[in-house]
Amino acid sequence: MTMPHHALDITLTRALTPAEFHRAARTMPLAANHDTTRLLALVHAKTPNKALNRLRRQMGGRLPIDVITTHYPDPYGQILLNVTFSPAALEAAAEQARRPPHLFVQEAVHQALTRHAVEEADRLDRALQHLLAGTTPSQLLAALGRALTHPTGAASC
Repeated sequence: MTMPHHALDITLTRALTPAEFHRAARTMPLAANHDTTRLLALVHAKTPNKALNRLRRQMGGRLPIDVITTHYPDPYGQILLNVTFSPAALEAAAEQARRPPHLFVQEAVHQALTRHAVEEADRLDRALQHLLAGTTPSQLLAALGRALTHPTGAASC
């Protein structure tokens, strides 16, 4: 039986220099975004969790890794998250919040995702208001209909 490959997103704490990226890419094939603050890797492992841990072990000392996530949701629609915290810092923050560490992390991630959703909705509202300033609602609706019925044109939206 063959082991699957798992696509993993790596968020870095800072952009990589070209030399750092090339050194890391010699260890494992990587794809980078335009400013090398996010990477994508394919990791050979039995499970997504093992892939996250393998990537952390192999690349943790070579890259300024902030967060590693699975690129695709699992069968339950979940994205796995691998974050390294200083145990002392986590304990202190959880104690200050008067929560057990696992609940503190769970609530912090939930709050961050909620904040991101609100910020994204606000961004879309601003973009829509900008579009409406130069066109009528019916023109915008017609353009949206064209974009949705012609998927190749939707990429430029």
